[in-house]
Amino acid sequence: MLISFVEIQNFRKLKSVRIDFSERTTLFIGANNSGKTSATLALRCFLSEPERFTSNDFTLSNWPKIEKIAEVWEAGGAGDQTVEPRLEDWDAVLPSLDVWLEASPDEIRYLRRLLPSLDWAGGPIGVRLRLQPKDPKELYKDYLLQRKAATDTLKAAQGDGGSKIKLWPEHMYGYLERKLHQQFEVRTYLLDVAACKPPVNGMAVAQELPKDIGPLEGNPLSGLIRVDPVPAQRAFRESSASNFREDGEPSPSDGSLPLSDQLRAYYKKHLDPSAAPEPADLIALEAIEGSQNAFDDRLTEGFKNAIKELEELNYPGVADPRLKIATMLRPVDGLRHNAAVQYELGGEDGEKSARQMRLPEDYNGLGYQHLISIVFRLMAFRDSWMRVGKANKTAADTTKQAAIVQPLHLVIVEEPEAHLHPQVQQVFVRKAYEVLRNNETLKKNSEFKTQLIVSTHSSHIAHETQFASLRYFRRLGALKGEVPFSAVINLTTVFGKDTEEFVARYIRATHCDLFFADAAILVEGDAERMLVPLFIREHFPKLHRSYITLMQVGGSHAHRLRALIEHLGLNTLIITDVDPGEPDGHHKFALPQRAAALVCNNHTLKVWHPGKGLYDELLAVEEKDKTKRYEKEQFTIRVAYQLPVMTKIVADAAEIEALPATFEDSLLFSNLELSKTLEGGKLLSKVKEILNGAGTDAGKCKAISETVRKDNVKAEFALDLLMMKAKFSKLAVPKYIHDGLAWLESQLDTTQKILLKVTARHAAPAVGAAVPEPKPATE
Repeated sequence: MLISFVEIQNFRKLKSVRIDFSERTTLFIGANNSGKTSATLALRCFLSEPERFTSNDFTLSNWPKIEKIAEVWEAGGAGDQTVEPRLEDWDAVLPSLDVWLEASPDEIRYLRRLLPSLDWAGGPIGVRLRLQPKDPKELYKDYLLQRKAATDTLKAAQGDGGSKIKLWPEHMYGYLERKLHQQFEVRTYLLDVAACKPPVNGMAVAQELPKDIGPLEGNPLSGLIRVDPVPAQRAFRESSASNFREDGEPSPSDGSLPLSDQLRAYYKKHLDPSAAPEPADLIALEAIEGSQNAFDDRLTEGFKNAIKELEELNYPGVADPRLKIATMLRPVDGLRHNAAVQYELGGEDGEKSARQMRLPEDYNGLGYQHLISIVFRLMAFRDSWMRVGKANKTAADTTKQAAIVQPLHLVIVEEPEAHLHPQVQQVFVRKAYEVLRNNETLKKNSEFKTQLIVSTHSSHIAHETQFASLRYFRRLGALKGEVPFSAVINLTTVFGKDTEEFVARYIRATHCDLFFADAAILVEGDAERMLVPLFIREHFPKLHRSYITLMQVGGSHAHRLRALIEHLGLNTLIITDVDPGEPDGHHKFALPQRAAALVCNNHTLKVWHPGKGLYDELLAVEEKDKTKRYEKEQFTIRVAYQLPVMTKIVADAAEIEALPATFEDSLLFSNLELSKTLEGGKLLSKVKEILNGAGTDAGKCKAISETVRKDNVKAEFALDLLMMKAKFSKLAVPKYIHDGLAWLESQLDTTQKILLKVTARHAAPAVGAAVPEPKPATE
C-alpha cells in the first residue's frame, strides 16, 4: 500500500494542489513562501495532529465568503427572515486533504471501511479529510449568542456616554480564533475513483462530494498510516522537562531537543529494563537494587544526627509516622543530565586509558549534532513503528487499535540542511530512506511500506535526487477576486530521457539555485558569468538584493532548459550570442554584416524565441517582441542578444555602426575610449594596439571582432576587467544586457507590488479590526 498522491484544498496558500508521492523519497522544493511548509503542515494536521489547526489555516481569499455567511446569519437572526444553517454553505471554503492510496487485494483487511464497492479487486482508493463544523446549527446559535452579548453590552455603554472598545467577537474570524476546536472537527468521506480528474496547469480539480453522502465514523486512516515528523530544527536547547509529554515521549512539535533528551526518550520506550522486564534485564535490575540498598544505608547513617535533633523537638509524636530517607533509582535517571551524551577523544577501538578524554554534547559542532539528531529520530520512528524492544510489549498491553502495526509509514523531514555541510546534506538524503528501512521485518516483509517526504531549500539536496522525485512549489500571481497562491509541478515528465540526463548532469555540475529563485538569468560563457553579477551590483540595486540565480548554460544551449523553465514558471532573462553564420549550408561562423543573407546559428533564438533564423531578421526585432509571455503560467521570458553599437574611435570622425557578435566585442565597442588605456593580458593588449594604431574606424572595429574571435581568451579578458577595481565602475554595460537587466528588474518590481497590494486587500482581519469589503483584483 502506498500514497500515490494527495490533493490539498483551501489550506493557507494551497488553494487547490495535487502532490504526487514517489514510492520512496519525495522532495518538496521551491522559493521562500511558495507553500512547502503549508503542505507538510497540512499532512500533519489532517493525518495525525488535528489539534494544530488554527483559523489562520483557512485560505485568505475565502474569508470574505466566510464573513458573508455570518452576515446572512446576523441579518436573519435580527429580523423576520428564517435562516437555516447548512453544511453546504461552507463547502467552498473548508480546508481538506484528499488522500489517494494504491493498494492490492492482499491488503483488504486494512481497507474494510474504505472499500469503494464489494467487487473491488485492487487499485486506487480515495478519501477526503475535511475540517468542517461539527453541527452547523449549534455553530449558528452560539455565534449569534456571542454577537448579541457583545452588541448589547456596547449599546448599554453608548447609553452611558458611549465606548470605543470593540468586544469579541466582532466578526467570524475573531470568533473562530477562540472557538475553532470547539465548533470544528475533521471528518472523513469516501471519494469516487471515476470522478478523479488530472490537474490543470499545476492546479488540482477537486471533485464535489455528492449531496447524499455522509462522513465515515471515526478516522479510518488511523490504522493505515503512521505519521512521524521531524520539524525544521534551528538550534539545540538545554534539557528541560517541558520538552516531553506525560508519557515521556519528546513533544512532536519540538524541533530543538538536545541529544540527551532524545536518547532518554528512546531508552525509555525501547530499552528500559524496568518496563516489562525480560530474563536478560534481571541482572541490570539486581545491580540497581543493590546500589539503591547501599545508598539507603549510607543515607540513614548520614541523616542520623539530623533526625535525632528532630526527635528532641517531639517529632515524631506518638501518632505520627517516623521519618525515613530513601532513594528511588531508575535506569533512565542515568541519562537525565546535560552530560549524558559525550564525545570521546583519544584511545582506539573503544580502548579505555588514562589519556582518553571526553567532552559534553554541546561541544560538538552544530552540524554534527543536527545530523546525529535527525538520524536518531529516524531510527526511533522506525523502531516505534515496528514495536522494537519494550515498545512491542507496551503496545500489546494497550487497546487493540493501538497494537496494530500500520502498513504505511509516512515520515516528514523539514529543512534537514540546517548547519550541514553541502556534502553531508547529499549523504543524508541518499541514506535517510535506508535508515528508515533498516529492520529485519521491513527487509523480509514487503507489506510494510515507508514513504519519506523532505522539504528543503538546499540545491545540494535537490541535485542529489532524481527529477522524478522533485515536486516544485510555484508561486502564482493573483487571479480575479483571489489572493496569490501556489501550484505544485511534478517534474517527472518534464523532459524526454536524453534531455533529462543532460539537464540533470548540467545542474549538478553548476550547483545552480534554479528551484529556489524568484527569477533566473541564463548566460553563455565564462566572461558573462563573472561580469554580469558585477554589472548588477554596480547599476541595478533592486536586482542585487533580489533572489536571482545566474546559470551558465555554455554555448547556445539555453533551449535545452526550455521545458524546465516553462514548468517552473520563472521570469527568465536569456543573455545569449547572435552567432551569425555563412548561408552556404554549413553555417560556418561569419563576421556580422547586414544584407549578406547570414543565418543565425543560435538554437535558442531560432527554436524558442523570437523564432528567427536569419541575422537580419534578428536585428529588425523590436524590443517588445523580445519578450514571450506565458499567460496561463503567469510568467515571461526575454532574450537579450548583441545589438548594433554606434561608436567612433577618432574624436573628430563621424559615428559608425559596429556589429558585435559576442559579449566581448560588444563590451569593447561600448567602451572604446576607455579601452585605449586599459592594461591587461593578451586580448586587451591587442585591442589597445589596434585602437592606438593607424587605420579607419571601420577597419579597427573589424580587427577587434576578428581578434576576439581568433584569440578565444574570454576568461582571461573577464579576469583582466575584474582587476580594474576603480575603473570597473566606469565601464558602460552593453546595451543589450542593460536593457535585459532593466526589464528583469521591472518584472520583479511589478510582481512584488501586485502581491503586496492584493495580499493586503484580502488579509484576514486582526482581532478588533473591521472586516474589509472584498474587492476584485484588477491588476
